[in-house]
Amino acid sequence: MYFVYILKSLSKNTFYKGITDNLDRRLRQHLNNQCATTKNMAPWKLVFVQICENRREARVLEKYLKSGSGREIIEQIC
Repeated sequence: MYFVYILKSLSKNTFYKGITDNLDRRLRQHLNNQCATTKNMAPWKLVFVQICENRREARVLEKYLKSGSGREIIEQIC
């Protein structure tokens, strides 16, 4: 099982999209500034999680969310 998640930066009003097989661990890393790509945009708020059956399915969804139409949907739901 994999998770596709979206974090919203409360300081920069931007979004981070990612996938993981351990959501609790990954969120802890983001919230404790242990991720180089997100530490300069803290604090974060979890705004979306989708459970996927496998990594391939999760990767397809993550790529979609990073696309133009995916970003439009994120703006609508967040």
